[in-house]
Order: sequence, then structure tokens, then C-alpha cells
Amino acid sequence: MEKVWLSRYPADVPAEIDADRYSSLVEMFENAVLRYADQPAFINMGEVMTFRKLEERSRAFAAYLQNGLGLKKGDRVALMMPNLLQYPIALFGILRAGMVVVNVNPLYTPRELEHQLNDSGASAIVIVSNFAHTLEKVVFKTQVKHVILTRMGDQLSVAKATLVNFVVKYIKRLVPKYNLPNAISFRSALHAGRRLQYVKPDIINTDLAFLQYTGGTTGVAKGAMLTHRNMQANLAQAKAAYSPLLIDGHELVVTALPLYHIFALTVNCLLFIEMGGRSLLITNPRDIPALVKELSRYPFTAMTGVNTLFNALLNNEDFRELDFSSLRLSVGGGMSVQKSVADKWEKLTGKHLLEGYGLTECSPLVSGNPYDLKHYSGSIGLPVPSTDIRLVDDDGKDVPTGQPGELLIRGPQVMLGYWQRPEATDEVLKDGWLSTGDIVTVDEVGFLRIVDRKKDMILVSGFNVYPNEIEEIVSQHAKVLECAAIGVPNEVSGEAVKICVVKKDASLTREELLAHCRRNLTGYKVPKIVEFREELPKTNVGKILRRELRDEQTKPKQDAA
Repeated sequence: MEKVWLSRYPADVPAEIDADRYSSLVEMFENAVLRYADQPAFINMGEVMTFRKLEERSRAFAAYLQNGLGLKKGDRVALMMPNLLQYPIALFGILRAGMVVVNVNPLYTPRELEHQLNDSGASAIVIVSNFAHTLEKVVFKTQVKHVILTRMGDQLSVAKATLVNFVVKYIKRLVPKYNLPNAISFRSALHAGRRLQYVKPDIINTDLAFLQYTGGTTGVAKGAMLTHRNMQANLAQAKAAYSPLLIDGHELVVTALPLYHIFALTVNCLLFIEMGGRSLLITNPRDIPALVKELSRYPFTAMTGVNTLFNALLNNEDFRELDFSSLRLSVGGGMSVQKSVADKWEKLTGKHLLEGYGLTECSPLVSGNPYDLKHYSGSIGLPVPSTDIRLVDDDGKDVPTGQPGELLIRGPQVMLGYWQRPEATDEVLKDGWLSTGDIVTVDEVGFLRIVDRKKDMILVSGFNVYPNEIEEIVSQHAKVLECAAIGVPNEVSGEAVKICVVKKDASLTREELLAHCRRNLTGYKVPKIVEFREELPKTNVGKILRRELRDEQTKPKQDAA
């Protein structure tokens, strides 16, 4: 008999959510607009866009897609831009037209972009001019018939737009030359759409809302099919988990994570739209000084991020001088939140950094630490409402409490499957359960702890070594800024542990670091190789790419310290 672990959140968090409260995300959006029409919805570069303006502009864009381009319900439309006001306009315009959003990472190479456009069968793409040169190289090899082009400042006031677009193109030179002769401007599309009739299509919960691509770091990227119901369920689950800390119509969330990423899309965008919150869009989160300067202007109440972002902020002197009195919710996801980072965050802000866990295939939220948890626990929390979990061994049998096993998930947020990939779908979806590939333990209360990804596990002389554990210990050293652990071939032990480290203090030595590891790790877990680096490879979200570090082992080696 299956051993199913159920959600055990605090008493004021419901055990179950209503995934069918709205008929679609479009109905959710329309209700939010009615309630909060003249309140700010998004802020970017000092420009404020109210719910009413978002409704008007997204309706015009939907009308343009329907009547200007002649696209039909179910057609796929790609979005390729960082956090700009254009993003939510296009996003809700596509959804309101009954079409499917295909989010694209703006930093994709031509090869990656070509694959995603062809795999999704996108008919149109909305792209910011900074990345148009990438599209130019491949668009003729795809099914894309319509290119809608926008510049960074195009939704700002006339004076500010002129300045921003000039600086971006001519001062910072961030717009490489491109040639897309048949492209139409986003502003022209909105202008035309205002004169066209928007016809609301019949959208039901089981219709596709997003093709959200995942798996590109481990092989060919696959499109997770996320329905309106999947996304509604997950925003309801997030609201149930976090709403005791939040007040409808009074929140301001810092959106430094890109909205094309599933974490920010669900939590920062959809959840805060439904709650009537404001979202402060950060276009370039890697510019930490500029990010901190922006934060100093607003009394933000919520913030999401990944461990590397929180760590970078904590190491910025100006950030440490900010007023955190209005901050109520801090959520970390995308990668493990390290204890050293969580402790420093709590000490500085007075607020606990709540670690959550999710997958693109789950829209994404699966579990999170309860809002009333007082200190860092090292746990990814409890399953969110209406979510069942199992832990199984390699034979698919349930493991005892406290023992590691692969995490299986069942709930209304679990995707339909991978777009046009039935075999890949069958590999991960069996009898309603999603196999995550993550090795997890669960205690008697139901708290989950990530041990590691199956593919990242290092095998040393027959012993399993989990990179997360090594990184956790190394990051606790005061002179370490960030680190990543990988396995490298070893003639004696099969694999050996290698640690790649970015120094916080230039005086850090290999011997000093290894002594710290020996005090905290058993012998076979202590790194055999220490490599000091200027930086670590990361995704655009800031997640450290262990895969790239592993791939480097087959290339000419860099000097190790």
C-alpha cells in the first residue's frame, strides 16, 4: 500500500484549495481589475502602470493578435524579454486571446532559440530589440510568421522612453545590429489593437495556458504543458501558504527574478495580481548597486529570490543600510538556501527567509516552510495544500520515515505532460504521480529535506556524497563568497569531490579551507581538489550550473589553487 504524506500546515492554512475558483486565468485577471482598477499593478524604472492601464493595453494586444494578425485560440506566442512593463501587457494579452504563452530566456543562443520556437510551433514572438540579432539568425528556419519588436523604454513616459532607449542603444551599446524588415513595433500593435474589437474566446480550465520549457541544462529542453487550472491551483496554494503574512491590496513585491521563470511568473506575477499587489520589476538584477538603489525608493513588503541573489545583496554595504520595517515575506527557491545566507538575512532584516521547493512541471510550488517558522531549519518545508507526496527507492517501493528516497508528487498543479513528447512524459508521469528525480527525506512531522538530485550525486568508493552537503559546509567559512561541488573521475575511488570556490577574502588558502572541511565532514566527503575562481557559471536566474563545471573536466584544465 502506498505511503502518502499529506500537507500539515498551521491550523489557519486550509488543507485543500479550490483549483476551480475561476474558470480560467483570464477570469481571475478580470476580477482583479474590477477590484483594484486604479491601484498600481507594476512599477518599472519609476513608471507606474495601474490595473486599469494593464487591462486596456492587454485587451488592445489581444485584439491585435486576434484581428490584426489573424491568430486563433490555441496558437503559441513566444515572449522573449526581461522584466519590463511590456511583459505583463503581452502576457495577459496572449492569455485573453485564448492563446498559449511560450516563455523564452532572452539570453538563449541562436541554437537554443531555434529549438524552442520550432518545438513549440510558435506563430509569433514578442521580443525586445536587445536580443533581435539572435532571432534574426534563426527566424527563417522556424514557423514564426510575425515578429513584434519593442525597445526597453517603450512603455515609459515619452521623455523617459526617449532617454532610456538612447542610452541603451548608443551609450551602453546593448542593442547589436539586426535586420528584421517585416517586424512590427509593439507600440504600433497596441495602437492598432485599440481600434480593433476584442472577442473574448471560450476558455476553460483544461486549456493550455503556458508551454514552460525545462530540462535544457540536462539535455534537450522540453515544454511542460501547464493549463489554466494548473496555474490557478498553484497560485491558490501559494496564497494559502503565504497569505497570513499578506494583506490584499497593500503589498509591494520585489521582482528581481525574471517573469519568464516559472517561480516569479506564479508567485510575483499571478499571485500578486490576484491579491491586488504591486510588483516592482527589476530589469537587470545582476546590477546589484542599481537594484539596491531602486529598493531604497520603495517600502517593499515581500521579496523572492535565489540563494545567490540574497547572498549578493547581503554583501552589499548599501543594502545593509536599508529600512526593512515593512518587509513581511521573504521566499527563497530555485536552488538550496544555505544556512549561512538564511542566518545573515534573518539577522539583518529581522525576518525569516522561507525556503520553498518547486519544479517547472508543478507550476512550480510543491512545498514551503510555514509562515510562522521562526528560524532556518534546513528544510524545504511541508507540502502545500492539496499536494500528496511519496518517497520511493530505485525499485519504486516506499522508504521508511527518515530514509532518503526519490520524491513523487501528486496534485492539481502537476502538468499535463511534455509538449509532443509522449515517451518523455511516460518516464516521469505514472498513475498520476510525477517523478522528480530529487532525493529527499521526510521526518515524522512531514518536513522535507532535499538530499540532492540523482544526477548530481557523487559516488566515492561506493559511498553516496551529496554536493548540497559539501557546499553547505564550505559556504559557512567566513572567507567564502560562493561555491559549487562536483564529482571528478578518480582511479582509486571512482570519483572524488572537487570544490570550486569564489573567495570573499583574498587571503583564503586551500589548506585553510580543507582544514575547515575536515572539522565538519567525514573523510570521504572532504574535497580532494580545490579550485579558486573569479566566478561560477550560472543561469540567468542565478542558479549555479554544476553541469558546466562537470563539462569542463573534459576540456583543458584551468590552474587550480
